[in-house]
Amino acid sequence: MGEAEAEREAIRRVKAGDAEAFAVLVRLHSRSLHRLAARILGRGEGADDVVQETFLRAYRTFARFDETAPLAPWLHRIAANAAIDQLRRARREVAFGFDDSDEGARELSPPDPSPPPDRRASSAEVARAAQRALAGLSATERAAFLLRHCDGHSIAEISRALGKGDNATKQSIFRAVRKLRRALAPWTEVTREELA
Repeated sequence: MGEAEAEREAIRRVKAGDAEAFAVLVRLHSRSLHRLAARILGRGEGADDVVQETFLRAYRTFARFDETAPLAPWLHRIAANAAIDQLRRARREVAFGFDDSDEGARELSPPDPSPPPDRRASSAEVARAAQRALAGLSATERAAFLLRHCDGHSIAEISRALGKGDNATKQSIFRAVRKLRRALAPWTEVTREELA
């Protein structure tokens, strides 16, 4: 049985009251939800909590899920909202002095070791600046940008995932791109000068 058939069968069984069949859905979707959560959060830390919260919320409301609709977009919407909720909680904690770490700026993979040291240092600096710029976006802007430019979702899919209209989604992506371009302008100018 392929994944699509296994998913449809698991959905049918869960709807019929078989709670154990939900484990099949968890197995099929955990990895993609974890990737989405990590991208929205800007770090791997906390992504497991988002995935767990996603499946808890999904299980509680599964009776309302339309089994003729695809499951992944529904789960992505729940995960995006759970990640945004976590970001908002974290920002409130920072605002009230509960957390003064700069974890997000350190959570990027190291650059490829093959470039020369000066290039590696420059790449790491750009990566840190990109991470800070992403952290500076609103939760909705960050989610919309990452869903569009990292995961390749359509505007309609992102709109459904975020519970917004298409125009509001496009505006969120546009604002995110504009803010990121502005934040990364010093490095893009250097790159243009080097290419000239």
